[in-house]
Amino acid sequence: MIKVFLVEDEFVVREGIKKNVDWAGHGYEFCGDASDGEMAFPMIKKVMPDIVITDIKMPFMDGIELSRLLKKELPSIEIIILSGYEEFEYAKAGIEIGVARYLTKPINGNDLLKELDLLSVKIQERNKEKELKNQYVKEMEENRQREKKDLFKEMVSGNRSMTGLLGMAEKLELDIASMWYNIVLMKASLPNNTQDGYSDEYVTIDRELCRLEEKGQVLQFDRDLEGNAFLYMADSKDELMSLQKDNLAKIKNILEAHAGIRYFIGIGEPVERLTALKESYEAAARAFAHRYLVKENMMLYLKDEKESLQSLQEEFNIANVEPKQVDRTKVRDFLRIGDGSETRFFVEEYFRELGNSAMSSLVFRQYIMMDLYFCVAEFAEELGWSKDEIEPLDITKKELQTKEGAMEYLIGILKKAIELRDKAASTRHQDVVDEILQYIEEKYADEELSLNTIAEHVNFSPNHLSTVFSKQTGQTFIKYLTDFRMTKAKELLRCTGKRSSEISIEVGYRDPHYFSYLFKKTQGMTPTQYRGGKGAEEE
Repeated sequence: MIKVFLVEDEFVVREGIKKNVDWAGHGYEFCGDASDGEMAFPMIKKVMPDIVITDIKMPFMDGIELSRLLKKELPSIEIIILSGYEEFEYAKAGIEIGVARYLTKPINGNDLLKELDLLSVKIQERNKEKELKNQYVKEMEENRQREKKDLFKEMVSGNRSMTGLLGMAEKLELDIASMWYNIVLMKASLPNNTQDGYSDEYVTIDRELCRLEEKGQVLQFDRDLEGNAFLYMADSKDELMSLQKDNLAKIKNILEAHAGIRYFIGIGEPVERLTALKESYEAAARAFAHRYLVKENMMLYLKDEKESLQSLQEEFNIANVEPKQVDRTKVRDFLRIGDGSETRFFVEEYFRELGNSAMSSLVFRQYIMMDLYFCVAEFAEELGWSKDEIEPLDITKKELQTKEGAMEYLIGILKKAIELRDKAASTRHQDVVDEILQYIEEKYADEELSLNTIAEHVNFSPNHLSTVFSKQTGQTFIKYLTDFRMTKAKELLRCTGKRSSEISIEVGYRDPHYFSYLFKKTQGMTPTQYRGGKGAEEE
């Protein structure tokens, strides 16, 4: 119902309007009244009417001043001014403010209702347009999330100028201009939660983390299977560290509220330039690489790890090597879920965990290289590839005699194994995407078809499925589905005489108004215009 509020200082007139009009019978809700503008203003802000009827001459605050305030605070509100004065200046003032109607007293109930009905049509059309726009924005959220991921990648790549980054952020209505920045990387996993598995609990955690965003201070970015990233922004380093400390405490509380959660947080180093975020990210990524090397929950600063390193000058003693650190499961964990861009960080941290004095021993390095070679070769064969895909180990090579050479060799074979893993995954994912495309072909007329329903159908998390679908097809799921439906709609518009409302239902939109809105938004013209002028009466 359209809500109406009345402001009138004359009690008899106010009561007459209030009681002598059948508000509900004509589709209106009379939501309140007041005797002057000063009393009315806070009441109107609370009940949020669609239409305000106000007298012009009142004590404390007149109708013109009230209208001016309302249009400033609530610009969509419609105002009808009632006045016993026909002076042009009053009407002119009302027009300048944006008053919808200027009516002279006395006015009977029927005439008032006619004016209200005219405004009601305007309000309903505007509300419908707003509803359609909100629905469109909601459906296109997947596209926005993809663009947000692209923004994060560009920020930490160091390849884009400040102007370019600000432009990308502006399109997303994000504010990333600040004096100080820092990046934090976070990964959480649940017990028995497979890489591709759908988890309602994890979706809940993700939503709670998104609520930690604060405009101009904290931004959260989804990194698909690699977890989440947080960008902190402040005017000073001290303010930045305080903001970061408070936000990390909130993250920890969210994660630990879920039983059995395992998490790791890698914290970067503050920088003073937007274009220096690459340095902050690399520091966070180096700390983050430790998640493959530990089992307990941890929040790690790179400086903490640096301070724990053994001196390079320490003489090698096999007794100093911690046997638990020579652990293939850490390498296998990295091969299974790690990212190729993290390989160098992982190898460097793996060496450091073993101890710099130990890695200074040629014999020990050769043992580690052989052990990791067999681990990587075995992993490749499990994926269905030949171990010949992995560069064979020849410990007699001169370049492998140094610590740096050994590290580069291991980085190379780990990267190759991850490439093989991703190729195998791409083949599996293509099968899943092919299944999805077939499913869309069969179910596109179902309005309930969405990324979430498809994700449940193929047993993926929505975020992961979104990433997989985009990589395999080059576009987001919602864009593909919308384009598919619009193509079907265009076929029906050109090849049949069906009305737009019928076509709307056939291509998955129960609301013909939304179908027309979406068609014009994506095709640049209305369905009627596309049809070539036929059936204009349909619209």
